Parts: sequence; C-alpha cells; structure tokens
Amino acid sequence: MIDPRLRTLRVFGECGTVSGTAELTALSPSAVSAQLRELQLSLGLTLLAREGRGLRLTAAGRHLLRRSDALVAEWERIRAETLAAGGQTLTRFGIGGFSTAASNLLAPLAAHLQAMHPATRVQLTEASPSECFELLIAEQLDLAVVVAMQSRATDDRFEQITLLDDPLDVMMPASHRFANRASVALAELASEEWLTDRPGSPYHALFAAAFTAAGFTPRISHQSSEWETGIAIVAAGVALGLVPRLVSLDRAENVVRVPISGVGRPVRRIVATVRSGSMESPLIRESLDTLRAISRDILELRRAENGA
Repeated sequence: MIDPRLRTLRVFGECGTVSGTAELTALSPSAVSAQLRELQLSLGLTLLAREGRGLRLTAAGRHLLRRSDALVAEWERIRAETLAAGGQTLTRFGIGGFSTAASNLLAPLAAHLQAMHPATRVQLTEASPSECFELLIAEQLDLAVVVAMQSRATDDRFEQITLLDDPLDVMMPASHRFANRASVALAELASEEWLTDRPGSPYHALFAAAFTAAGFTPRISHQSSEWETGIAIVAAGVALGLVPRLVSLDRAENVVRVPISGVGRPVRRIVATVRSGSMESPLIRESLDTLRAISRDILELRRAENGA
C-alpha cells in the first residue's frame, strides 16, 4: 500500500497549505506537519521549504509528486484487481458530488449500495467539483460526480466517465408570457432580468457561454448559489434563471421550466470521476452502472413532465 505520509504530501501538493491538508485528511495540523517532516527524514530529501508563514514544495518535492502519480495508479489497479479476484468489496466506500448530483444521483446510489452490500459503510459527501478532486486525492472519496471541468480534462491522476449531458432550461414565473411555450430561444428573452451564480463558478461560466452564443449580454440583477433561493427569486417574478434538467421543480410554486431552442442551448456534461487505476473495483463498476440507469430515468421523467 502507499505510505500514508506520501498521500499527505500529495494532498499538500494539491491544496498548498498545512491547514487545508489537515481538513482534507481528517488529521490535525500538527499531525500533518509531523508526517511531512518524517517523510523528508526517511527519504533524506528536502521536499518542502519555508515561504513566509507557510510551506512550498521544492523542485525535489514537485518531482516526487509527479513521479508518484504512476505509483498510486498502479496501487489502485492492484487493489481493484485483488478485490475483483476475491469477490470482495471495500469495507468503506466514499462517494461525493455537487448539490444537484448529491440529491438526485448519489442519494439513490447510496441507498442501492447499502441495500446490496450491508457490510460496506457508504459515506456520501456534498462538495463542490474542485473539493471533490481534492477529496479523491486524500482518499476520502472513491467516486465523485462532478460537472466536467476543462482544467481537469487531462489530469492523469483521475479517470472520468461521462454519465449524461444535462440540458439547461429557462426557469420563469408561471405568469410569464412564454410560460406555456413548448420552447423559447434565449434571444427572445434579451430584455429580461436574470439571476445566476457568482463569477468563477462552473454554473456562471456555462450561463455566460450560453448568452455569448445567443449573441447578447444578459441583464444580471440577482446572484444565488442555492437552487432554493434562485427558485424563490423567480417565483417572486423579479428575474428569470437557467435551471438544469436534473433539478426538479415539482415542489416549486409559481415556477415553470421551458426548454431552450435555437442558438445558445446550454448543456453541462456530468461525469463520474475516480482515481486512475481504480476503475475495475467491483463497487466502482456497480456504481457506474447504477448512476447511468438513474440518470436515464431522471431525464426521461423530465422529458415526460415538460414534453421536451
């Protein structure tokens, strides 16, 4: 197995601080510092250097991290093959994802796995896509469901499997003049007020790209990071929003979704992510099959609800 001290160094290399490493590994900051010191002493190398009040990786530290990627992937492959050969599953299985994925995809997955493998402790964590990658490195998660990120597309530490392409619809008050339309082009809504997430979020990037493709800049009057808040803003009649097909509006009062037609039809790609080498783990294979089935069922339900 991989030396836990090397895992701690890998987490530090990802987040860049002792406190961040402690949070991701469930260790105390003093325990993290001790592990990093012990690793340097055991290897006879200077892997970290002081920089102000913090630490930074030396050239040797960065080289070790790069070279350790293949080592970790090979260990994951060996462990997965051993589990499969022995007909065994992990005693603990961590799954995580962003809010929509956690509620719509991962909660049903956790229920399925717990029913099928009662000896396995399934732990579900809601986390942002960037946090999910960090938690995978820290081995707190074994599988994460995230929105595809260009910055991670070529990261050899992870394998990513497309689950679904999730279309975004327009979320509007039931009293809106287009509320009964089968579809609407974004260009038809150029004069409307809009809400979106804060700049820097994957949702905001997708929102901006959609309107760029449609050929106009939306008038953003509100910002919200939670769907509950966004739905309330739309219900109040002060703005429109874009809502993923995965998000249910069944319990929303005075809010409907209308599919987007024409230029600028935004779609977010939802992917499952695992550590490289771990794909053949029985629980991961079963989880991927289950997630694909859940995704198909949800999208078919939304199409039936909206005639989309």
